[in-house]
Amino acid sequence: MIHAIDQLDWPAVRYEFADTVDIDYTSLTGGEPETIPADKLMERWQGLLPGFQATQHLLGSFQVEVEDKAAAIETHVRAYHYIDDAPDSDVWMVAGHYQFQMALQGGRWVIAAIKLVVFYQEGNFELPTLAQTRAIETPRQ
Repeated sequence: MIHAIDQLDWPAVRYEFADTVDIDYTSLTGGEPETIPADKLMERWQGLLPGFQATQHLLGSFQVEVEDKAAAIETHVRAYHYIDDAPDSDVWMVAGHYQFQMALQGGRWVIAAIKLVVFYQEGNFELPTLAQTRAIETPRQ
């Protein structure tokens, strides 16, 4: 899923999710955790990520616990977001921890919940706003 996100391969990203997903990005964006259709989550990401010239999500040190038809996966993440010649800095980096809840559906594991716990951020905190505009006007393909 992470490689597909960085490659903007939306059908491949969508394939990895259950039809409804619990999302919690409150440590990054505020607000409240949500339960939404996976297609809506794809729309949100499509309204942001193509606005960056490049992204790179690095995951590692996975902890996996499986119980019957459910699994919990925890991993560290560093997510780099890049726009060349952006004012102040070209890079926005988020360091944190992902928590995934997986469900066995139709003989395959899908993501039923995703939570990001942000440890810290570096770089240009205005890059997401710029990326949203670029995603509409000049999206990366």
